[in-house]
Amino acid sequence: MNEYMTVKEASMKWGISERQVQVLCRSGKIDGVSKLGRNWLIPIDAEKPVDKRITSGEYKNWRKKNENIEESDVW
Repeated sequence: MNEYMTVKEASMKWGISERQVQVLCRSGKIDGVSKLGRNWLIPIDAEKPVDKRITSGEYKNWRKKNENIEESDVW
């Protein structure tokens, strides 16, 4: 089992929580991962998946951008 690491080892290596590693395993975002009973087997050479969540804040106030219509146009 030297070619695999546990969820705890992966979380320490990648700097994320154990729960986040479990979510990545379940969603299939880590290549070569397999499940043995209750444990996830993650290959040692597996790369941390890219986080595609929006962190720039570009989504903030997106509704206000569409409210450029003047009130007189609405009524």
